[in-house]
Amino acid sequence: KEDDDVHFEIDSLTGDLFLSKELDYETASHFLLQVIIKDYNNNPQQNNTVFLSIDVEDQNDHSPYFQDHFVVIGIEENVPVGTLVYTFNAKDGDGGFLNSKIQYSLEMSNMSKNPFLIHPSHGTLTTAFPLDREITRSVVLTVSAADQAINLTDRRLDSLAAKIVILDINDNSPSFTSSPLSYVMEDVEVGFLVHRIIAKDPDEGRNGQVTYHILSGNENKAFILDKITGLLTTAQLLDREIQNCYNLTLMALDDGSPALFATQVLTIVVLDVNDEAPIFLKQLYETAIRENQDPGEFVLKVEAVDRDAGLNSLLRYEILPGTGYEKFKMNPDSGVLLTTASLDRETQEVFRIKGNSVKYLPSRSSTAQLYLTVLDENDHNPMFAKTEYQISVREDLEEGSAILDLFASDKDDGLNGEVMYSLIDDTFGAFAIDSVTGSIVTTKALDRETKSQYTFRAVASDCSTHLPRSTTVSVVVHVDDVNDNDPVFLQNPIRAFVPSETHVNETVATVRAEDMDLGSNGAVVFRLMIAETVFQIDAKTGDIILQEPLASKDFSTQLLVTASDQGISPRTATAMVIIFTEEEEEEISFSHSLYEASVPENSAAGGH
Repeated sequence: KEDDDVHFEIDSLTGDLFLSKELDYETASHFLLQVIIKDYNNNPQQNNTVFLSIDVEDQNDHSPYFQDHFVVIGIEENVPVGTLVYTFNAKDGDGGFLNSKIQYSLEMSNMSKNPFLIHPSHGTLTTAFPLDREITRSVVLTVSAADQAINLTDRRLDSLAAKIVILDINDNSPSFTSSPLSYVMEDVEVGFLVHRIIAKDPDEGRNGQVTYHILSGNENKAFILDKITGLLTTAQLLDREIQNCYNLTLMALDDGSPALFATQVLTIVVLDVNDEAPIFLKQLYETAIRENQDPGEFVLKVEAVDRDAGLNSLLRYEILPGTGYEKFKMNPDSGVLLTTASLDRETQEVFRIKGNSVKYLPSRSSTAQLYLTVLDENDHNPMFAKTEYQISVREDLEEGSAILDLFASDKDDGLNGEVMYSLIDDTFGAFAIDSVTGSIVTTKALDRETKSQYTFRAVASDCSTHLPRSTTVSVVVHVDDVNDNDPVFLQNPIRAFVPSETHVNETVATVRAEDMDLGSNGAVVFRLMIAETVFQIDAKTGDIILQEPLASKDFSTQLLVTASDQGISPRTATAMVIIFTEEEEEEISFSHSLYEASVPENSAAGGH
C-alpha cells in the first residue's frame, strides 16, 4: 500500500507491532492486518500467515458544529403556546455514540423570562409563553450544542446566535392620544387649524397605519379633516351665537385586514370674541330644580375668570332680562343663583337664562347660557273633557264593539302624567274599558227590553309611584231600541158571540196585541188577512165592526187577523177570530186528522 495509508509497522525479527501514523477513528475505525511469518531455517523455506483485527477506540476530538453562525427566524405574535418555531441541527464528526450525541441549550440576555423552550435532544424551538410584538419585537438567543462525552472535561460544544423576529398581526386597535376637547374663536378664518387629531397604533406596517374620518356631528360641513395628517380645519365661518358647540364623532382606522378602529367624540367649543373679556369656566350651565319649592332655593353657581389682573380682573355677576328671569336672582359677588318665586313646571318647564360677568374697569362682559329644567311633582289630577258623558247605542251591537273613547289629560310629566283607566260601579257585565286607551267596549249583547240604561263611573288615574291622583267621570249609556220583538196577541184564538140582530157598524169583537219594542217598532196596526164585506177591523184599536146585516140566525165565520209593528222591517203576528151567533156555536176543528210534509235540510229560516 501507499505510504499515506500505512498506519502500522512490525519488527521483522521480534514480531512487535508499532504505530507508524496517528489513527483517526472518523477515517478508519477498524483495521484487519495480514501478518506473514517466514521460516528461513528450513529448506525449503516455510511461510505462515496470521490475520490481526484491530479496533480503533474513538476519542472526543471533534466539536459539534452548526452550518450557520447566525440565523434569523420569523414567528407571528399570538401563536399558541407550544408552537414550533425552528429546528436546530448541529453535527458532530466523532464516531462514538456519546461523543457525537448532541444536547441543545438556550441562553438569553436582558430578559427575565425566556419566551422560548428548546428540546435538548431534538433541537426543536417552541414558544413557552404568548408572544406580543408590541411588548417584545425580537429576541436574540444563544443556542448551544454540546456533545455528551463521558468525561465532562472532554466535552465539546458549539453555539450560534438566533434572532427571533416576532411578526406583527393586526391585534391592536388605534388609540386616540389627542384631547377630546378643543376651543376655537368664532372669528377665525376659513381654513383655520382647529385641532390636530392623533391616534397611535402599536402594530407594524399597514397594521399600524392610521387614517382619520368624521362619522357624525359635521352635518353642516363646518369642518374638514385631513384623513392622513389628522388636521381639523374650518370649512366655513363660525358663529358662536348660532352654534356654540360641536360634537364630532371621529374614527381612527388602521389599514390591517381586517381593519380595526377606535372612535372618539371631539367637543369643539366656539368661544366668543371680546378682547380681554371675562370668560366663564363653562359656556353652558345645566341643572334641574323641583317645582313648588319656597323662594330662595339654591339653583347653581356660575364662575368666570379674567386674564387680566388686579382691579381689572374684578368681576360682578348678573342675569340678563329674558323670559322668566324675574323668578331668579344672582349674587353679584359669588355667582350663586337663587329662586325668587315658587316655580310651576306646568307653566314653564325650561328656563334659558343668560348669566353675565362684567368687569369694573374697563366695562367689558361675557355671557354664559343657564339651562334650567323644572322637575315635575304630581300636583295635577287627570282631567276629562266633560264631567259626564251620555251616549246612545243600539241594542243589537255586537259584543266587543267600542261605544266611547274616553280621554283624560294630565299636565304632569312622566309617570305623573301617564293616565290609566278603569271602571267602578256595576255595569252588569255589559261593559269594560281598555286601561291604556280609555276605549269602552261591550262585553255582552245588549237588550233594551231587559235594561234600557246603564250608569256607571270611569276613573282616570295617573301612574305616579308616590300618592297617585285620579278623577272620576259619570258615564250614562242609553240603549236605543231595535225592532227585535214580534207583536204578541193577548188572546188567540178569540171567540166572539154575536146576536143575529146586531146592527151594522156595531163592534162585535176587539183584538189586543202588544209589542215590547219602542216607538214605531212597538206601534201595532191590525188588518184582516182576507178582505171581508161583512166585517172590517179598525187598524189602530183592533175593533172588528159589522158592515152588513147577518145573513141568518145560524151565521158563523173565521177571520184571520194580523198585527204588524211599524218598524222599517215590520214584524207580524197572526190570530184567529171565530164569530158565531148565539143560536149556533161553531167548534174549531182541523180539516184533516194528520198533516205530513217534507222539509229539505239546510232550508232557510222562514221558508214556506
